[in-house]
Amino acid sequence: MEHVASATTRPHAHAEGGNTVPLVIITLLFFMWGLLTSLNDVLIPHLKSIYTLTYVQAMLVQFCFFGAYFIVSLPAGMLIKKIGYQRGAVSGLVLAAAGCAMFFPASTSGYALFLLAFFVLASGITILQVAANPYVTVLGAPATASSRLTLTQAFNSLGTTIAPALGGMLILSEGVASVVRSKAEEAAAVQGPYIALAAALLALAVLFALVRLPKISHADDELATSVETGVLAHRHLLLGAIGIFLYVGGEVSIGSFLINFLGEANIASLPHGEAAHYVSYYWGGAMIGRFIGFAVMRYVSPGKALAFNSAASIILILVAIFGHGQLAMWSIIAVGLFNSIMFPTIFSMALHKLGRQTGQGSGILCMAIVGGALVPFAQGLLADTIGLQWSFFVPAACYLFILYFGLKYAGMYSGKEAV
Repeated sequence: MEHVASATTRPHAHAEGGNTVPLVIITLLFFMWGLLTSLNDVLIPHLKSIYTLTYVQAMLVQFCFFGAYFIVSLPAGMLIKKIGYQRGAVSGLVLAAAGCAMFFPASTSGYALFLLAFFVLASGITILQVAANPYVTVLGAPATASSRLTLTQAFNSLGTTIAPALGGMLILSEGVASVVRSKAEEAAAVQGPYIALAAALLALAVLFALVRLPKISHADDELATSVETGVLAHRHLLLGAIGIFLYVGGEVSIGSFLINFLGEANIASLPHGEAAHYVSYYWGGAMIGRFIGFAVMRYVSPGKALAFNSAASIILILVAIFGHGQLAMWSIIAVGLFNSIMFPTIFSMALHKLGRQTGQGSGILCMAIVGGALVPFAQGLLADTIGLQWSFFVPAACYLFILYFGLKYAGMYSGKEAV
Protein backbone atom coordinates (compact mmCIF):
# COMPACT_ATOMS: atom_id res chain seq x y z
CA MET A 1 0.00 0.00 0.00
CA GLU A 2 1.13 3.53 -0.78
CA HIS A 3 2.14 6.18 1.69
CA VAL A 4 1.56 9.82 0.81
CA ALA A 5 3.14 12.77 2.58
CA SER A 6 0.59 14.95 4.31
CA ALA A 7 -0.31 18.19 2.59
CA THR A 8 -0.53 19.95 5.93
CA THR A 9 3.20 20.54 6.23
CA ARG A 10 5.37 23.20 4.70
CA PRO A 11 8.97 22.22 5.31
CA HIS A 12 11.86 24.61 5.38
CA ALA A 13 14.38 24.35 2.59
CA HIS A 14 17.36 22.15 3.38
CA ALA A 15 20.86 22.06 1.99
CA GLU A 16 21.79 19.26 -0.38
CA GLY A 17 24.94 18.29 1.51
CA GLY A 18 24.75 15.58 4.13
CA ASN A 19 21.35 14.25 3.04
CA THR A 20 22.45 10.81 1.90
CA VAL A 21 22.43 9.02 5.26
CA PRO A 22 19.07 10.49 6.39
CA LEU A 23 17.52 9.63 3.01
CA VAL A 24 18.80 6.05 3.24
CA ILE A 25 17.20 5.70 6.69
CA ILE A 26 13.89 7.18 5.45
CA THR A 27 13.95 4.80 2.48
CA LEU A 28 14.48 1.86 4.85
CA LEU A 29 11.41 3.01 6.79
CA PHE A 30 9.28 2.90 3.63
CA PHE A 31 10.64 -0.58 2.90
CA MET A 32 9.74 -1.77 6.41
CA TRP A 33 6.18 -0.35 6.12
CA GLY A 34 5.60 -2.36 2.97
CA LEU A 35 7.18 -5.49 4.44
CA LEU A 36 5.14 -5.42 7.65
CA THR A 37 1.87 -4.66 5.86
CA SER A 38 2.01 -7.46 3.29
CA LEU A 39 3.24 -10.02 5.85
CA ASN A 40 -0.37 -9.99 7.06
CA ASP A 41 -1.31 -11.87 3.88
CA VAL A 42 0.90 -14.74 5.07
CA LEU A 43 -0.21 -14.69 8.69
CA ILE A 44 -3.96 -14.69 7.96
CA PRO A 45 -4.10 -18.23 6.49
CA HIS A 46 -1.51 -19.38 9.05
CA LEU A 47 -3.58 -18.20 12.03
CA LYS A 48 -6.82 -19.37 10.39
CA SER A 49 -5.42 -22.88 10.23
CA ILE A 50 -3.94 -22.89 13.74
CA TYR A 51 -7.02 -21.61 15.54
CA THR A 52 -9.63 -23.11 13.16
CA LEU A 53 -11.09 -19.70 12.39
CA THR A 54 -13.91 -18.72 10.05
CA TYR A 55 -13.00 -16.24 7.31
CA VAL A 56 -14.66 -13.42 9.25
CA GLN A 57 -12.61 -14.25 12.35
CA ALA A 58 -9.42 -14.42 10.28
CA MET A 59 -10.13 -11.00 8.77
CA LEU A 60 -10.02 -9.49 12.25
CA VAL A 61 -6.27 -9.29 11.53
CA GLN A 62 -6.83 -6.62 8.88
CA PHE A 63 -9.63 -5.08 10.95
CA CYS A 64 -7.25 -4.46 13.86
CA PHE A 65 -4.33 -3.49 11.60
CA PHE A 66 -6.03 -0.96 9.33
CA GLY A 67 -8.43 0.13 12.05
CA ALA A 68 -5.39 1.61 13.78
CA TYR A 69 -4.95 4.04 10.86
CA PHE A 70 -8.39 5.47 11.57
CA ILE A 71 -8.13 5.50 15.37
CA VAL A 72 -4.52 6.60 15.82
CA SER A 73 -4.03 9.18 13.04
CA LEU A 74 -5.43 12.20 14.91
CA PRO A 75 -3.75 11.34 18.26
CA ALA A 76 -0.50 10.80 16.33
CA GLY A 77 -0.76 14.30 14.89
CA MET A 78 -1.29 15.74 18.37
CA LEU A 79 1.67 13.78 19.74
CA ILE A 80 3.99 14.95 16.98
CA LYS A 81 2.86 18.55 17.39
CA LYS A 82 3.95 18.27 21.02
CA ILE A 83 7.25 16.35 20.74
CA GLY A 84 8.34 17.11 17.18
CA TYR A 85 8.72 15.07 14.01
CA GLN A 86 12.03 13.37 14.77
CA ARG A 87 11.05 12.22 18.25
CA GLY A 88 7.67 11.24 16.86
CA ALA A 89 9.32 8.97 14.30
CA VAL A 90 11.46 7.38 17.00
CA SER A 91 8.34 6.83 19.14
CA GLY A 92 6.57 5.20 16.21
CA LEU A 93 9.49 2.86 15.58
CA VAL A 94 9.69 1.83 19.23
CA LEU A 95 5.93 1.19 19.39
CA ALA A 96 6.04 -0.84 16.17
CA ALA A 97 8.95 -2.85 17.60
CA ALA A 98 6.87 -3.50 20.73
CA GLY A 99 4.04 -4.77 18.53
CA CYS A 100 6.41 -7.18 16.76
CA ALA A 101 7.80 -8.37 20.11
CA MET A 102 4.26 -9.12 21.29
CA PHE A 103 4.07 -11.90 18.68
CA PHE A 104 6.34 -13.98 20.95
CA PRO A 105 3.93 -14.23 23.92
CA ALA A 106 0.96 -14.24 21.53
CA SER A 107 2.17 -17.51 20.02
CA THR A 108 1.58 -19.20 23.38
CA SER A 109 -1.43 -17.19 24.56
CA GLY A 110 -3.96 -17.34 21.74
CA TYR A 111 -5.53 -15.39 18.89
CA ALA A 112 -6.74 -12.42 20.98
CA LEU A 113 -3.20 -11.39 21.88
CA PHE A 114 -2.19 -11.69 18.22
CA LEU A 115 -4.93 -9.19 17.36
CA LEU A 116 -3.70 -6.79 20.03
CA ALA A 117 -0.16 -7.16 18.67
CA PHE A 118 -1.38 -6.27 15.16
CA PHE A 119 -3.10 -3.15 16.52
CA VAL A 120 0.00 -2.03 18.47
CA LEU A 121 2.24 -2.67 15.45
CA ALA A 122 -0.04 -0.70 13.11
CA SER A 123 -0.34 2.12 15.66
CA GLY A 124 3.43 2.49 15.61
CA ILE A 125 3.46 2.47 11.81
CA THR A 126 0.74 5.15 11.75
CA ILE A 127 2.72 7.45 14.07
CA LEU A 128 5.82 6.75 12.02
CA GLN A 129 4.12 7.70 8.76
CA VAL A 130 2.72 10.94 10.12
CA ALA A 131 6.17 11.86 11.44
CA ALA A 132 8.50 10.59 8.71
CA ASN A 133 6.67 11.22 5.42
CA PRO A 134 7.38 14.98 5.31
CA TYR A 135 11.14 14.37 5.50
CA VAL A 136 11.11 12.94 1.98
CA THR A 137 10.37 16.43 0.64
CA VAL A 138 12.89 18.33 2.78
CA LEU A 139 15.94 16.11 2.26
CA GLY A 140 17.09 18.01 -0.80
CA ALA A 141 16.01 20.64 -3.27
CA PRO A 142 12.25 21.12 -3.85
CA ALA A 143 12.79 20.57 -7.58
CA THR A 144 13.86 16.96 -6.99
CA ALA A 145 11.26 16.13 -4.33
CA SER A 146 9.18 14.05 -6.76
CA SER A 147 12.12 11.86 -7.71
CA ARG A 148 12.90 11.25 -4.03
CA LEU A 149 9.28 10.31 -3.38
CA THR A 150 9.35 7.93 -6.35
CA LEU A 151 12.47 6.29 -4.92
CA THR A 152 10.95 5.76 -1.48
CA GLN A 153 7.66 4.50 -2.98
CA ALA A 154 9.65 1.99 -5.08
CA PHE A 155 11.26 0.60 -1.92
CA ASN A 156 7.85 0.45 -0.25
CA SER A 157 6.64 -1.68 -3.18
CA LEU A 158 9.79 -3.79 -2.91
CA GLY A 159 8.89 -4.52 0.71
CA THR A 160 5.33 -5.56 -0.18
CA THR A 161 6.71 -7.76 -2.98
CA ILE A 162 9.30 -9.79 -1.07
CA ALA A 163 7.43 -10.11 2.25
CA PRO A 164 4.97 -12.85 1.20
CA ALA A 165 7.71 -15.05 -0.27
CA LEU A 166 9.94 -14.44 2.74
CA GLY A 167 7.09 -15.11 5.16
CA GLY A 168 6.18 -18.26 3.24
CA MET A 169 9.71 -19.61 3.70
CA LEU A 170 10.14 -18.61 7.35
CA ILE A 171 6.61 -19.19 8.69
CA LEU A 172 4.37 -21.25 6.42
CA SER A 173 6.90 -23.78 5.13
CA GLU A 174 7.62 -24.99 8.66
CA GLY A 175 3.92 -25.45 9.30
CA VAL A 176 3.47 -27.74 6.29
CA ALA A 177 6.79 -29.53 6.53
CA SER A 178 5.53 -32.17 8.89
CA VAL A 179 2.07 -33.48 9.69
CA VAL A 180 3.16 -34.27 13.25
CA ARG A 181 3.77 -30.63 14.21
CA SER A 182 1.45 -29.49 16.96
CA LYS A 183 -0.65 -26.35 16.77
CA ALA A 184 1.60 -24.78 19.42
CA GLU A 185 4.69 -25.47 17.31
CA GLU A 186 3.03 -23.96 14.25
CA ALA A 187 2.09 -20.84 16.25
CA ALA A 188 5.68 -20.58 17.48
CA ALA A 189 6.89 -20.34 13.87
CA VAL A 190 6.19 -16.58 13.99
CA GLN A 191 8.47 -15.98 16.97
CA GLY A 192 11.83 -15.85 15.20
CA PRO A 193 10.83 -13.66 12.22
CA TYR A 194 8.96 -11.10 14.33
CA ILE A 195 11.64 -10.87 17.03
CA ALA A 196 14.09 -10.18 14.18
CA LEU A 197 11.74 -7.49 12.86
CA ALA A 198 11.48 -5.96 16.35
CA ALA A 199 15.28 -5.79 16.55
CA ALA A 200 15.48 -4.18 13.10
CA LEU A 201 12.88 -1.55 14.07
CA LEU A 202 14.75 -0.74 17.29
CA ALA A 203 17.98 -0.38 15.30
CA LEU A 204 16.23 2.05 12.95
CA ALA A 205 14.92 3.94 15.99
CA VAL A 206 18.47 4.39 17.26
CA LEU A 207 19.67 5.54 13.83
CA PHE A 208 16.76 7.96 13.50
CA ALA A 209 17.44 9.39 16.95
CA LEU A 210 21.11 10.00 16.15
CA VAL A 211 20.86 11.38 12.60
CA ARG A 212 20.68 15.15 12.06
CA LEU A 213 17.42 16.09 10.35
CA PRO A 214 15.95 19.44 9.31
CA LYS A 215 13.10 20.92 11.33
CA ILE A 216 9.63 21.06 9.82
CA SER A 217 7.10 23.77 10.54
CA HIS A 218 3.39 24.14 9.78
CA ALA A 219 1.74 27.00 7.99
CA ASP A 220 -0.44 28.94 10.42
CA ASP A 221 -3.61 28.49 8.37
CA GLU A 222 -3.22 24.72 8.41
CA LEU A 223 -2.89 24.07 12.12
CA ALA A 224 -6.56 23.30 12.64
CA THR A 225 -7.20 19.88 14.12
CA SER A 226 -10.74 19.60 12.79
CA VAL A 227 -12.02 19.44 9.23
CA GLU A 228 -12.76 22.89 7.87
CA THR A 229 -16.46 23.54 7.43
CA GLY A 230 -17.55 22.95 3.88
CA VAL A 231 -14.56 20.93 2.65
CA LEU A 232 -16.80 17.94 1.93
CA ALA A 233 -18.98 20.20 -0.22
CA HIS A 234 -16.42 19.49 -2.98
CA ARG A 235 -18.09 16.54 -4.64
CA HIS A 236 -14.90 15.22 -6.22
CA LEU A 237 -13.26 15.10 -2.77
CA LEU A 238 -16.18 13.21 -1.25
CA LEU A 239 -16.27 10.71 -4.11
CA GLY A 240 -12.47 10.46 -3.98
CA ALA A 241 -12.60 9.59 -0.27
CA ILE A 242 -15.10 6.82 -1.05
CA GLY A 243 -12.77 5.73 -3.85
CA ILE A 244 -9.75 5.53 -1.50
CA PHE A 245 -11.84 3.60 1.04
CA LEU A 246 -12.95 1.07 -1.59
CA TYR A 247 -9.61 0.85 -3.40
CA VAL A 248 -7.56 0.12 -0.27
CA GLY A 249 -10.27 -2.27 0.86
CA GLY A 250 -10.33 -4.13 -2.45
CA GLU A 251 -6.55 -4.32 -2.79
CA VAL A 252 -6.04 -5.54 0.79
CA SER A 253 -8.98 -7.94 0.58
CA ILE A 254 -7.63 -9.72 -2.50
CA GLY A 255 -4.20 -10.07 -0.92
CA SER A 256 -5.72 -11.35 2.32
CA PHE A 257 -7.66 -14.16 0.64
CA LEU A 258 -5.16 -15.02 -2.08
CA ILE A 259 -3.33 -17.85 -0.31
CA ASN A 260 -6.58 -19.58 0.62
CA PHE A 261 -7.95 -19.01 -2.91
CA LEU A 262 -4.89 -20.65 -4.50
CA GLY A 263 -5.34 -23.57 -2.11
CA GLU A 264 -8.84 -24.32 -3.41
CA ALA A 265 -9.09 -27.69 -5.17
CA ASN A 266 -10.61 -26.21 -8.34
CA ILE A 267 -7.99 -23.42 -8.58
CA ALA A 268 -4.46 -24.67 -7.90
CA SER A 269 -4.52 -26.86 -4.74
CA LEU A 270 -1.34 -25.12 -3.56
CA PRO A 271 -0.12 -25.59 0.03
CA HIS A 272 0.12 -22.33 1.94
CA GLY A 273 3.91 -22.14 1.83
CA GLU A 274 3.97 -22.44 -1.96
CA ALA A 275 0.98 -20.14 -2.50
CA ALA A 276 2.73 -17.39 -0.54
CA HIS A 277 5.24 -16.96 -3.36
CA TYR A 278 2.40 -16.09 -5.75
CA VAL A 279 1.22 -13.36 -3.38
CA SER A 280 4.57 -11.72 -4.11
CA TYR A 281 3.62 -11.70 -7.79
CA TYR A 282 0.39 -9.90 -6.89
CA TRP A 283 2.22 -7.13 -5.04
CA GLY A 284 5.13 -7.17 -7.50
CA GLY A 285 2.68 -6.46 -10.30
CA ALA A 286 1.78 -3.21 -8.58
CA MET A 287 5.45 -2.25 -8.48
CA ILE A 288 5.90 -2.94 -12.21
CA GLY A 289 2.63 -1.22 -13.07
CA ARG A 290 3.79 1.92 -11.29
CA PHE A 291 6.55 2.47 -13.84
CA ILE A 292 4.30 1.59 -16.79
CA GLY A 293 1.66 3.98 -15.48
CA PHE A 294 4.20 6.75 -14.98
CA ALA A 295 5.05 6.60 -18.70
CA VAL A 296 1.48 6.16 -19.97
CA MET A 297 -0.01 8.93 -17.85
CA ARG A 298 2.25 11.49 -19.47
CA TYR A 299 -0.12 11.21 -22.44
CA VAL A 300 -3.40 9.84 -20.99
CA SER A 301 -5.57 11.71 -18.50
CA PRO A 302 -5.59 10.25 -14.95
CA GLY A 303 -9.37 9.68 -15.07
CA LYS A 304 -9.16 7.64 -18.28
CA ALA A 305 -6.21 5.62 -16.97
CA LEU A 306 -8.08 4.99 -13.73
CA ALA A 307 -11.20 3.89 -15.61
CA PHE A 308 -9.21 1.53 -17.84
CA ASN A 309 -7.37 -0.08 -14.92
CA SER A 310 -10.50 -0.52 -12.84
CA ALA A 311 -12.39 -2.03 -15.80
CA ALA A 312 -9.50 -4.44 -16.37
CA SER A 313 -9.53 -5.36 -12.67
CA ILE A 314 -13.27 -6.08 -12.76
CA ILE A 315 -12.88 -8.35 -15.81
CA LEU A 316 -9.98 -10.23 -14.22
CA ILE A 317 -11.88 -10.75 -10.96
CA LEU A 318 -14.94 -12.03 -12.84
CA VAL A 319 -12.71 -14.50 -14.69
CA ALA A 320 -11.35 -15.65 -11.31
CA ILE A 321 -14.90 -16.02 -9.95
CA PHE A 322 -16.37 -17.99 -12.86
CA GLY A 323 -13.19 -19.73 -14.01
CA HIS A 324 -10.99 -22.43 -12.56
CA GLY A 325 -7.43 -23.73 -12.67
CA GLN A 326 -4.54 -21.69 -14.00
CA LEU A 327 -6.82 -19.17 -15.73
CA ALA A 328 -8.57 -18.18 -12.49
CA MET A 329 -5.29 -18.23 -10.57
CA TRP A 330 -3.37 -15.90 -12.87
CA SER A 331 -6.38 -13.65 -13.42
CA ILE A 332 -6.65 -12.75 -9.73
CA ILE A 333 -2.86 -12.32 -9.45
CA ALA A 334 -2.88 -9.98 -12.47
CA VAL A 335 -5.19 -7.56 -10.66
CA GLY A 336 -2.08 -6.38 -8.81
CA LEU A 337 -0.67 -4.95 -12.04
CA PHE A 338 -3.74 -2.76 -12.54
CA ASN A 339 -3.82 -1.68 -8.89
CA SER A 340 -0.55 0.16 -9.39
CA ILE A 341 -1.72 3.68 -10.32
CA MET A 342 -5.02 3.72 -8.46
CA PHE A 343 -4.10 5.10 -5.04
CA PRO A 344 -2.01 8.12 -6.15
CA THR A 345 -4.39 8.85 -9.04
CA ILE A 346 -7.53 8.86 -6.89
CA PHE A 347 -5.67 10.87 -4.25
CA SER A 348 -4.49 13.58 -6.63
CA MET A 349 -7.85 13.82 -8.46
CA ALA A 350 -9.70 14.16 -5.15
CA LEU A 351 -7.47 17.07 -4.08
CA HIS A 352 -7.64 18.89 -7.42
CA LYS A 353 -8.06 22.67 -6.95
CA LEU A 354 -8.95 22.51 -3.26
CA GLY A 355 -6.58 25.40 -2.56
CA ARG A 356 -6.32 26.24 1.14
CA GLN A 357 -8.55 23.27 1.96
CA THR A 358 -6.02 20.80 0.56
CA GLY A 359 -4.69 19.95 4.03
CA GLN A 360 -8.11 19.07 5.38
CA GLY A 361 -8.90 17.10 2.22
CA SER A 362 -5.67 15.12 2.56
CA GLY A 363 -6.56 14.24 6.14
CA ILE A 364 -9.97 12.94 5.06
CA LEU A 365 -8.40 10.80 2.34
CA CYS A 366 -5.83 9.33 4.73
CA MET A 367 -8.55 8.36 7.19
CA ALA A 368 -10.38 6.62 4.35
CA ILE A 369 -7.59 4.01 4.39
CA VAL A 370 -9.76 2.34 7.05
CA GLY A 371 -11.36 0.59 4.07
CA GLY A 372 -8.51 -1.90 4.49
CA ALA A 373 -10.12 -2.89 7.79
CA LEU A 374 -13.76 -3.13 6.72
CA VAL A 375 -13.85 -4.46 3.15
CA PRO A 376 -11.90 -7.69 3.93
CA PHE A 377 -14.28 -8.20 6.85
CA ALA A 378 -17.23 -7.94 4.44
CA GLN A 379 -15.62 -10.40 2.03
CA GLY A 380 -14.95 -12.79 4.92
CA LEU A 381 -18.62 -12.71 5.83
CA LEU A 382 -19.56 -13.54 2.25
CA ALA A 383 -16.91 -16.28 2.04
CA ASP A 384 -18.35 -17.96 5.12
CA THR A 385 -21.87 -17.67 3.69
CA ILE A 386 -21.64 -18.55 -0.02
CA GLY A 387 -18.03 -19.68 -0.52
CA LEU A 388 -14.58 -18.18 -1.04
CA GLN A 389 -14.63 -17.95 -4.84
CA TRP A 390 -17.99 -16.16 -4.97
CA SER A 391 -16.89 -13.75 -2.22
CA PHE A 392 -14.63 -11.95 -4.72
CA PHE A 393 -17.72 -10.10 -5.90
CA VAL A 394 -16.92 -7.75 -2.98
CA PRO A 395 -13.66 -6.36 -4.42
CA ALA A 396 -15.24 -6.40 -7.90
CA ALA A 397 -17.95 -4.06 -6.58
CA CYS A 398 -15.23 -1.82 -5.11
CA TYR A 399 -13.56 -1.43 -8.50
CA LEU A 400 -16.94 -0.74 -10.11
CA PHE A 401 -17.21 2.48 -8.09
CA ILE A 402 -13.64 3.42 -9.01
CA LEU A 403 -14.57 2.92 -12.68
CA TYR A 404 -17.45 5.35 -12.17
CA PHE A 405 -15.15 7.88 -10.47
CA GLY A 406 -12.58 7.68 -13.27
CA LEU A 407 -15.18 8.13 -16.01
CA LYS A 408 -16.95 10.97 -14.19
CA TYR A 409 -13.75 13.02 -13.94
CA ALA A 410 -11.99 11.70 -17.04
CA GLY A 411 -11.56 15.25 -18.35
CA MET A 412 -10.51 16.86 -15.08
CA TYR A 413 -6.98 17.61 -16.21
CA SER A 414 -4.26 16.36 -18.50
CA GLY A 415 -1.83 13.65 -17.50
CA LYS A 416 1.02 16.18 -17.34
CA GLU A 417 -0.69 17.87 -14.42
CA ALA A 418 -1.17 14.64 -12.45
CA VAL A 419 0.86 13.87 -9.38
